[in-house]
Amino acid sequence: MPAPLNRVDTTPELPSTADAVVIGGGIVGVFAAYYLARRGLKVALVEKGLIGAEQSSRNWGWCRQQNRDARELPMSTKSLDLWERFATETSEDTGFRRCGLFYLSNSDAELSGWARWRDFARSVGVTTHMLSSAEATERGHATGTSWKGGVFSPTDGTADPASAAPAVARAILKLGGTVHQSCAARGLDVEGGRLSGVVTEHGTIRTKIAILAGGAWASSFCRQLGIRFPQASIRSSILSVSAGAGSLPDALHTSAVSVTRRRDGGHTLAISGRARVDPTPQQFRFARQFLPMFARRWRSLAPGGLEGFRSGHESLARWRLDRPTPMEHMRILDPTVDKATIALTHARALELLPALKKTAISAAWAGYVDSTPDGVPGIGEIATLPGFILAAGFSGHGFGIGPGAGHLIADIVTGDEPIVDPRPYHPDRFGTSAWGKVADF
Repeated sequence: MPAPLNRVDTTPELPSTADAVVIGGGIVGVFAAYYLARRGLKVALVEKGLIGAEQSSRNWGWCRQQNRDARELPMSTKSLDLWERFATETSEDTGFRRCGLFYLSNSDAELSGWARWRDFARSVGVTTHMLSSAEATERGHATGTSWKGGVFSPTDGTADPASAAPAVARAILKLGGTVHQSCAARGLDVEGGRLSGVVTEHGTIRTKIAILAGGAWASSFCRQLGIRFPQASIRSSILSVSAGAGSLPDALHTSAVSVTRRRDGGHTLAISGRARVDPTPQQFRFARQFLPMFARRWRSLAPGGLEGFRSGHESLARWRLDRPTPMEHMRILDPTVDKATIALTHARALELLPALKKTAISAAWAGYVDSTPDGVPGIGEIATLPGFILAAGFSGHGFGIGPGAGHLIADIVTGDEPIVDPRPYHPDRFGTSAWGKVADF
C-alpha cells in the first residue's frame, strides 16, 4: 500500500495572471502560497500530481528542534509556533501537537553529542532535557531495557503527513488563492531578463514572481533555465503498523529504529538515515560536490537500482515547453519499497517494543529524499533571473520546517522583515565547497 494521503478538491480553471505562482504542492509550496495569500497577494499554486503526494506525505511527521543544525534551528523554532498558529488562524487540522520527542541511547559518544547540543540549545533559548540512566529507563519502560541515558525535547512535536499539505491547500482556497492539481509547470517565460510568466501544461500564467518548491524535481527544472542547483536524492523506505500496541511513547528515536504514533493509533516505523542510492545522471553530474555528504553518511547508504533513471526526476534532458515533460510522465514519485529495509525495520521495532507484536503491518512505502551538498535547503531569489525564487533541497527536514520556510519565502517576495536570517539558506553558497559544512542531523 502507498503512503496514506487525504485528497483535496482544487481549482479547475487556470488564472491568466497572478501576483505570484508557486510551483510544487508539497508542504513548503503550500505554506509559501498560504502566507502570500494572507498578505493579500493573488496566488496560484500548480502541482503536477496531487497535493502532498510525494515526500510531504512519506515522512515521519516529526517537527523538531532537537539536534538541528545551528543554521536550521531558528527556522525550526519559528516553525513550531507557526504550526500552532495555523490551526488557530484557519480551523484546519494538520494533526500538529507538541507531544515531545524522546531519544534513548546506550552509546557514550551519542549521549555526549546530545549533551553538547543541549548546551548549545540553551544559548539560543531552546529547552531540552538530558536524562540520567534511571530517568531514561523509567521513561522508556515500554522497551523493557535499561538505558545509559537519553534526551527529551518537550516543546517539539509531530504533525500528520497525510493531512498537513491538503489542510494548508484548503486554507489557501479560503483566502482566495487558486490551487491546481495535475497541472505541471513546464518552464518560465522571460522578458527583458526578468521572469514574466509560468508555462504550464494547461496554459501560461502571467506573473512577475515564481517560487520553485519542486522537491526532488527542482534541479532538473533549474537546468532548463541555465541555473546550476546541486541536488541529489536517496530512496528511503518506511512502514506503518496497525493500532493495538497500547501505551508507547508518541515519538521515540533510537539508533536501531524510530517509532511515531499515528492519528489512527498505529505507528510509523523507520531506521534513521538508512536509504538506497539509485544512480541518476544528475548524481554523476554533482558527484564531486556531494563527496563531503557521502563521507559523513556512507555507513547508512547502500547501492540501489536503475529506478532513478526511469523516474526522470534527476534527468539531464532538456525539454520543450509545448510538449509533455518528464513531470507529466511521472505525476507522482512512488518508488519501489526496499523489502530488506522494511523487514529489518519491523524486526528491530518488535525487539525494541514488544507491545508492537500485537499489531500487523498496515502499509509500506518509499520516497525520494532530496538533499543539497551541505544538508541545508536552498532558499532565495536567483540573481541571474529576477523574480525567480528557489526553495528546495530540504534534505529530509522540509516537513517540520515547512511553515517557517513558507513564511520566509513570503517575506522575500513582499520585502517584509524576514522571520529568520535568510543568508544561511541562499543558493549562492553552492558555488563553494561543502567540506566542513555538512549538517549534523
